[in-house]
Amino acid sequence: MVTWIADKTHSNVGFKVKHLMITTVTGEFADYNIEIESDREDFTDATIKFDADINSIDTKVEQRNAHLKSDDFFNAEAFPKLTFESTSFKHKSGSDYVLEGNLTIRDNTHPVTLAVEYGGTMTDFYGNTKAGFELSGTINRKEFGLKWDAVTEAGGIVVAESVKLVLNVQLLKVVVEEAVLAS
Repeated sequence: MVTWIADKTHSNVGFKVKHLMITTVTGEFADYNIEIESDREDFTDATIKFDADINSIDTKVEQRNAHLKSDDFFNAEAFPKLTFESTSFKHKSGSDYVLEGNLTIRDNTHPVTLAVEYGGTMTDFYGNTKAGFELSGTINRKEFGLKWDAVTEAGGIVVAESVKLVLNVQLLKVVVEEAVLAS
């Protein structure tokens, strides 16, 4: 089995959510782990594990970051990580795939489906094998226990229930050197 891990200098794990239903606020997780195991060049036998540190959430606004880490949303103190484990990774056509798996946030686990575009595999300047993927999908935050709500005086919703997941991931093939035993 070949192992691939995230090249974090060339990857981004982000999300988008409507604010006041007129603009989109974006954020990302700076600290995360992605591990893929696959023996096939097209990754169709891949098993994928992902986790993100809730305390690494960054929306570029410290007050909002603190609110997201609070019990109104992720409750980073009680639930420091969100996790994903794949159940299938299927090739549709061309560079398009579908990734299905179980996402867990605040001990709430639900199946999710992500659209995946495989960018290809390439060898970098240093001889490392890299593979690129763009992933996207939508979840309902309330299903995962992120239930905070507010309504403006005019009756407008402050934060949408629907959250778009947007990941751009470059993976690094991990080379395991086998020890040569002397006879």
